[in-house]
Amino acid sequence: MDKKSAQSRLSRLRETINKYRYEYHVLDKLSISDAALDSLKKELFDLEAQFPELVTPDSPTQRVAGKPLNAFRKVKHQTRMISLNDAFSKQDMYDWLERLDNYLGTKPNHVFYCDLKMDGLAVELIYENGVFISGSTRGDGETGEDITQNLKTIEAIPLRLSSSSFPSVIPEYSSGIHPRQKTEDGSRVPVSQHGVNSTRDDSGRTNIPKKLIVRGECFLTTKEFERINRDQEKAGGKPFANPRNVAAGAGRQLDPKITASRKLDFYGYFIQSSEVEYKMVSERYSALREYGFKTNPEGKIALSLEDVFKFHEQTLKRRELLDFEIDGIVVSINDLATSNAAGVIGKAPRAMVAYKFPAAEATTVVEDIIIQVGRTGALTPVAVLKPVHLSGVTVKHSTLHNADEIERLGLKIGDTVIISRAGDVIPKVIKVLPELRTGREKAFKMPLTCPIDGSAVIRVGVAYQCPTPECAGRYRENLYHFIGRGGFNIEGLGPKIIDRLLDEGLITDAADIFTLKIEDIKDLERFGEKSAQNVVAEVQSKKQTTLPKFLYSLGILHVGEETSLVLANSPFSKGSPAKPGVILSPLDILLALQNLSPEDLQKIPDIGPKVSQSIHDWFKEKQNVDLMKKLNEVGIQIKPMPATTTGKLTGKSFVLTGTLSTMSREEAKEKIRALGGDVSESVSKKTSYVVAGAEPGSKKEKAEGLGVTVLGEDDFLKLLA
Repeated sequence: MDKKSAQSRLSRLRETINKYRYEYHVLDKLSISDAALDSLKKELFDLEAQFPELVTPDSPTQRVAGKPLNAFRKVKHQTRMISLNDAFSKQDMYDWLERLDNYLGTKPNHVFYCDLKMDGLAVELIYENGVFISGSTRGDGETGEDITQNLKTIEAIPLRLSSSSFPSVIPEYSSGIHPRQKTEDGSRVPVSQHGVNSTRDDSGRTNIPKKLIVRGECFLTTKEFERINRDQEKAGGKPFANPRNVAAGAGRQLDPKITASRKLDFYGYFIQSSEVEYKMVSERYSALREYGFKTNPEGKIALSLEDVFKFHEQTLKRRELLDFEIDGIVVSINDLATSNAAGVIGKAPRAMVAYKFPAAEATTVVEDIIIQVGRTGALTPVAVLKPVHLSGVTVKHSTLHNADEIERLGLKIGDTVIISRAGDVIPKVIKVLPELRTGREKAFKMPLTCPIDGSAVIRVGVAYQCPTPECAGRYRENLYHFIGRGGFNIEGLGPKIIDRLLDEGLITDAADIFTLKIEDIKDLERFGEKSAQNVVAEVQSKKQTTLPKFLYSLGILHVGEETSLVLANSPFSKGSPAKPGVILSPLDILLALQNLSPEDLQKIPDIGPKVSQSIHDWFKEKQNVDLMKKLNEVGIQIKPMPATTTGKLTGKSFVLTGTLSTMSREEAKEKIRALGGDVSESVSKKTSYVVAGAEPGSKKEKAEGLGVTVLGEDDFLKLLA
C-alpha cells in the first residue's frame, strides 16, 4: 500500500473506531463485537507502525476510551490510566518483544508476569490513611467519572485496608511456588523477581501508606449474569447481551441500590504509592493481597515466551470452566525498572501487551466475489477475502450463499466487512461497514451463464442454477461429495487428486475410483510407488459401507445425512431390503427405489413433496441408473443395518440448531440415536425437542411458535445423562 492509500485508509479507520468506541464506552451501545473492534484497532496499529509519519495526536492509538458521562462528577487521575496494545498470535508476541528490546537497546532474558484479561469495567480506587476515599472509571485515561458510592457497594473492594494478613506468594509458571523470603532488616526491599515483597514492619503488621492508588476490574460472574437475565425475563424485559455490558452499566448507575443488586466482583492488578517502591509486577500483586484485595488467582510468573505460550494455551482450554469472561491474557515484563525505561507509546506501555485469544469475529476486505458451481448445479457466490487470522486459522474465503444474501448485506466488492467463525464453523460475512467505503467499490451481479459450460442460468427460488446435468463443475463437485466424510470417506483422496485423475482421463465417474491400480497413478506428479499403494489400499478398504452413507454419497438433491438415515430405516418396498442382517448391493437399492412414486415416498416420515420428487427423479435419470449398475459391478457392498436401538429416548424426535460447546453436532446425533431417539432436520408438531446451542437459527423460533419444547445445552446434557 502506498502512502496516499494508507493515509485514506487510516482516516476512515480512525473515524470508524471512534464512532464505535463512543457508542460502546459512552452510550453502552454494542454496535459491533469486541472482537471486530479489536480487529479494526489492530489494523490501525499495524498501519501506523508501517507509516509512523501519518500518526495523528487524536488517533485512537494515542488515547484510551470514551468521555465521562455528564451525570457524574469529573475526576482527574493522578497518573494516566493507560490501555494495552493487542497481540493475536505467537508471531505478534515475538514482534512485541523485539520492538521492546530494540527500543531499550538490550536483549536480556526477560521474566514475565501473566494475568487473565478480565472483561469488565476498569476503575481506580484512592485510599488515604487506609480508608477508601474515592473511586472513578477510567474514562478517557486522563479524566474519569466519580462512582465512589457505587464502588462502595462491591464487597470485594475493602473500605479499609488490612493491616495484617497471611503471607502472600506468587506462583511461578514453570517450577511451581517460589518460597517466601525475607530481608534481614524486614524492610520493603524486594528479594527476588520471582517472589514476594513485604509491606510489613518489625511487628509483622502491614504498613499502611498515607495515600494509596489501586486499579482493577469490576466484573460480573457468569452465575450472577444468568441470575440477572432470569430476573429480566420474568419481569418482561430484554435479556442483557453479555456480562461486560452489565458490569459497565451497574458501575455507572445513578442509584447505588441498583449497583448493589447486581453483586459485582473486583480483582486488583495495580498499586502505587509515593511511600513504597515496587521493583517487580509480581510484588504489586503480593502487596494487593496483603492490603486485603482480591487478585486473579490464575496469575503466574513465566520465565520465557515459551512459558507464556503454554500459559496462554492452557488458559484458552480452561476458559469455559472459569466463572467469569476473559478474552485473553495480559503479559508484563516483571521487572518494573525495565517497564519504566520502556515508557509509553501512544496509549499503551511498551512493556505490557494483551495477548488475545483467537477471535470469533474479525474485519477484513472483500477483494473479489467468484462463483462456484455445486454438485446440484447451484451457483454459489464466494467472497475472496484479504487474508485474516480468525479462531486459530487464516481465512481467505467466505460463502455468500446466494444473491439475496448479498443484497441483504448490501455488499460490494472492495467493502470492509465483519466475518464470524463462531463455534469453529465455516466463516461467514455478517456485516458490511459502509463508513469505510472509498467510492471505488463495485456492485456485484449474478452471471447469466454458467461459468463452467456456458449454459443459460435459470433461477429456482433464491438459487441460480446451471441446468446441464453434464456440467463439469457439477460433475466434479458430485465426485468430491461422493468421497467425502459423510459418504464413502476415502481418506487421502481429496479434491486435488480427483481433479488430477479426471484431467488425466483415469476416471470418468465415481465407480471408476474403485478400479484404480497402482500402475495407473504411481507415475503422476507428486505420486510414487508408496503413495500410490496407500491410495489404492484405502479405496479398496472402503468398498463396503452403510446404507445411510451410500444414499448420502449419491448427491441426490435435498437428501442430506438425516434424510439418508430416514430413507435407510424405511421399508422401500415389500420385503424391506433394509432389513437387519441383509447385505445389499447397489442393484438392490436401484430396484427398490426405481419404481416408487413420489406419493409412495411421501409416506415415509419426514419426507415431503420436494424431497420425494427429487428422489424419484434421480432414480429415473439414465446416467444415474448406469452409475448404480456400474457401482454394483465394481463390488460395492452395503453392510447390514444395525438392529433398532431402544432406550430412554425411544419414540422421541429431536432437531438440533446452533453450536454446542461440549460436543459436535454429529456426536450429539450419535448420543440421541444410541438412546433410541430420532433426529430430524425440520421442525414440526411431531418434534419432541429442539436442542438450541449458541446462535440458534430459525428452527428455534419455529419450535416456540409450534409449542415444541426447546432445550438449552445444559438441559440436553441432563436428558442424555
